[in-house]
This record gives sequence, C-alpha cells and structure tokens, in this order.
Amino acid sequence: MILKIIIDDRTHDINVPDALPADARDYFDQIDRDMDSGWRMGRDWVEAPDRIQRAQIVADRLLTAIETDNPKLGTLMAGYLLDRLPGVEAVEPDIQGEIQNTRFEMVRPTEAMAASPAMSKPAGAGLSKLEAMEQAGRDVTQVFKVGRGYRFSVFDHDTGTWMDAPLAPTEQEAGRLRQEVFRARYEALQAGG
Repeated sequence: MILKIIIDDRTHDINVPDALPADARDYFDQIDRDMDSGWRMGRDWVEAPDRIQRAQIVADRLLTAIETDNPKLGTLMAGYLLDRLPGVEAVEPDIQGEIQNTRFEMVRPTEAMAASPAMSKPAGAGLSKLEAMEQAGRDVTQVFKVGRGYRFSVFDHDTGTWMDAPLAPTEQEAGRLRQEVFRARYEALQAGG
C-alpha cells in the first residue's frame, strides 16, 4: 500500500507493507489509548479527539518522522493512517504547526468502500433509517475547534475528499450548522441520493 505525503508541494510516497496494519494493531490501539485522554492540537487542547483529529495528530507525527529521517516511524504512522482512515490516499500536513489544518485526500468512494468495511453502502443505495443514520455519522464529523472558531468536515462522495465547513464563531453555531448538514445527508441517503 502506498500513502502519499505532500510537503511544500513535493510528494513523498511511503510504501506500507500489506501485513503491517494487522501486525501493528496493538501499537495502533496504544496510540488511540494515548489520545483518549485528550491531545494538544496546535494552541488548543482537544478533550476527546475524533477520528479525523486523531488522523491529523498522527499525520503530524508522520511529518516529524520524515523531517528527522526516521523511516521506521514514518512507515508505522502511515500504516496507522491507512488502517484508521479508510480510503485515505494522500495527506498534506500543516507545516506551520497547526495540526487541525492537515488535509486528507481520499480515493473514490466506491474504491474506499470496497477496500474497507468501515465505509458502508454508497450513496444511491436507498438505505434504511438506521443505515442512513450510521452512514451520515461517518460522512459528517463532530464539531472541532480551529483557532478561535469551530467547524466540522463533510465527506464529499463525488470527489472522494473531506470538505471543511465554514468557520463558525461559536461551538453552538457550528453544532447547529452540523445538525442541518447531518439531517440533509441522512434524508438524501434514505431517498437513495
């Protein structure tokens, strides 16, 4: 498996052995346990990092591994990202130290869904209420803090990438906007859209 990392408009390919995610499962679980009690992301402390935030934290460690010429750690961090963020194709870590600005490029949704059980049925399948709610929960992240504002991300099935919502001044406003997007996604999935 190959993970591309984009640093200063240069792309580096990290070759992750196919067996690594299974072999390093205990190590990846330990990384998650370490993040369970919270993590500093740039200037902000995040009490309970969500899946995207955890991937951003690990992408920052991957950047450090590349900068310090530590290929073993780089391969492990790339393996974590490929295992925990199904469908990730490339990562562009923020080199200014703002971890929450790290971006991910995802493969086409049908490819990601075929490769991982974590991504369920594609849009257009006319999901049941429960399936639609679960899929909408995977497509719309929780609200997270970015600098002095708040936002959430939405998986765009047309492009296969995560799109950031506009920055909201308060957590409540970002939560309200997230709920609207979540509801629209849920209804579209039920309708087969």
